[in-house]
Amino acid sequence: MIGQRGIFIKSEQEIAIMRQAGRINALALAAVREAIRPKVTTAELDQIAAEVIRKHGARSAFLGVPGAYPYPATTTISINDEMVHGIPGKRKLQEGDIVSVDCGTIFEGFVGDSAFTVGVGEVSPVAQRLLEVTEKSLYVGIDHLRPGKHVGDVGAAIQQYVEAQGFHLTREYTGHGVGRAMWEGPQVPNYGISGRGTVFRAGMVIALEPMVLLGTPRTRVLPDQWTVASADGSLTAHFEHSVAITQNGPLVLTIP
Repeated sequence: MIGQRGIFIKSEQEIAIMRQAGRINALALAAVREAIRPKVTTAELDQIAAEVIRKHGARSAFLGVPGAYPYPATTTISINDEMVHGIPGKRKLQEGDIVSVDCGTIFEGFVGDSAFTVGVGEVSPVAQRLLEVTEKSLYVGIDHLRPGKHVGDVGAAIQQYVEAQGFHLTREYTGHGVGRAMWEGPQVPNYGISGRGTVFRAGMVIALEPMVLLGTPRTRVLPDQWTVASADGSLTAHFEHSVAITQNGPLVLTIP
């Protein structure tokens, strides 16, 4: 799911609505996370998210998104080597899997977008380290979402941290602005050069989403024409928050 639109500055009132959208999205993801266990199907997890979103008077930002064909679910659920955009279905989770769940919610015209990756039961030490590094890299990047900072400052900070841990970052998929549309400008890669790129301003909202791979930065699209996986079949992880840039620092919108 990629795209690019203009950069839009949100008012305090609009950011407050986005906080509500983000909270609903966070509640949906929390309910999914609670249900993750061996033998549950990805379709069952998707239905849990859909019910939470409906219960709160919101709607899915993912369902029906144009692509090779309209996206058919509320969430994307990607397992092990699948990095993003996995389609929920009959597949059952197994002990030792790592599963990434991404969800978008529209409330009163604004989008909340976030994701997490978690182990199913006990996972391998390398999988656990991948999860920890990827999640920490998200917060390393968030710390640079401040007025006057550049897009390149965020990417450089994430890249320096992740690559120092021996992992890789995809070049094909990036973070992005978010607001009334799920994809607004600017694009925010998870790599870059400090001092380069768009300058952040208060009122911008960024969906920051490090996508980290164990064995290679290269990816491939699977035959379903949506799921993106590592090119070499190695493990991947993905964490995301929607974050408002304010004069007082980053404000994470996608928390309960």
